[in-house]
Amino acid sequence: MTTTPGVAHERTCRRALADTAPKQRVITTYRPGGEVMNERFKVALRRGDEPPRREDACRVGAMRRVAAARLRYCGLQAMTNDVVIIVSELLTNALLHSGASEIRLTITFVNDSLRIAVHDGVPGQATPRAADHDNDESGRGLVLVDALAKECGGEWGTSDAGAETWCHLPVSTEERP
Repeated sequence: MTTTPGVAHERTCRRALADTAPKQRVITTYRPGGEVMNERFKVALRRGDEPPRREDACRVGAMRRVAAARLRYCGLQAMTNDVVIIVSELLTNALLHSGASEIRLTITFVNDSLRIAVHDGVPGQATPRAADHDNDESGRGLVLVDALAKECGGEWGTSDAGAETWCHLPVSTEERP
């Protein structure tokens, strides 16, 4: 029997999320002109350079899909591709580098822009860095966020002593809810 690459991983992620779903409290609300998404989830504490638990890593993909659905629901589907990449990179960065036990993703529509914020509650320094080698699988996340923000006419940064990383993307008048 052959399997399609990624299908087994997706099945494992779905199973892992289903197994932990009753334990997780997820908050989702929407108010026009305000909050588009507010999701919070627990993650296991990591030691040293050990990779995140599979269940925690799978949450990044789940949050990407929820963000895309919320954007469609709010009439902001034209921004979906850029936003899901930014969501993925900011969440992955928090998961890999913060040492947090809970991560919160919020997306709000404020002052004609979409604000994507990931709060891990752990102060630190979020700085883009180039990957050491062309074959490295990590190390490009914040560089990608920086490039996407600039391309869209937005900006990104940190607040709360680095415990929150955010990105603002302008919303064109045609896309405003």
